[in-house]
Amino acid sequence: MDWREGVALLLLGFISAWPLIVIHAADPDPVLDFVGDGIAESFVLRDIFVNGDVSNTTGGVRAGLGPKFFPAQINQGVSITRFLIAPCGFNPPHTHPRGTEMLTLLEGGPLEVGFVDTEGQTHINILHPNDVTCFPRGMMHFTHNVGTEVANAVSGFNSQDPGFMLEAVGMFHLPTEVVAGAFNQSQDFVNKINQTMYAFGNHLVRSEVDGCVPGRLRL
Repeated sequence: MDWREGVALLLLGFISAWPLIVIHAADPDPVLDFVGDGIAESFVLRDIFVNGDVSNTTGGVRAGLGPKFFPAQINQGVSITRFLIAPCGFNPPHTHPRGTEMLTLLEGGPLEVGFVDTEGQTHINILHPNDVTCFPRGMMHFTHNVGTEVANAVSGFNSQDPGFMLEAVGMFHLPTEVVAGAFNQSQDFVNKINQTMYAFGNHLVRSEVDGCVPGRLRL
């Protein structure tokens, strides 16, 4: 076998393995029908705002899922989150490193939504009831109620645990000199900002200093 045949076989092997590489980049395929005792009631979560992963702030309520709260979800590669967002409340810029998000505004709002892609391009839109948007996996995105009514929304994910990283807070977990260099500011300036940051976690927050006026749209 000469080197050309060797290269050809190597390329053929890589191409043949590519579908497997793509498959394993997401949640693995299930090897069982389900995980758990199989009792019918275990496949239903009653009132996600009571029994889900709930966080409350002045900006609204977020109710998510996870294996701890809904074991039937284990090994199925899907999850959802429900939102009730007050006027001027928002879900700050964040990412889901392991999942794509599809968000639907059911009623209220409207919602300002958007993300930034890897080319630095922003994609911002206004959602009205029954509108749907997609936040691609790993892209930094946000939701903001710019209307006068509570926004009732639901998001679906293609992962049982898409992960959550709040960008502004995560940034300040890095060394101060690194953050100062990234923003071209002094370390004292960075420390002052850090002292005003929200606690790390899944929060819907109404800022008291952002100048938001319910019902005033920027688009």
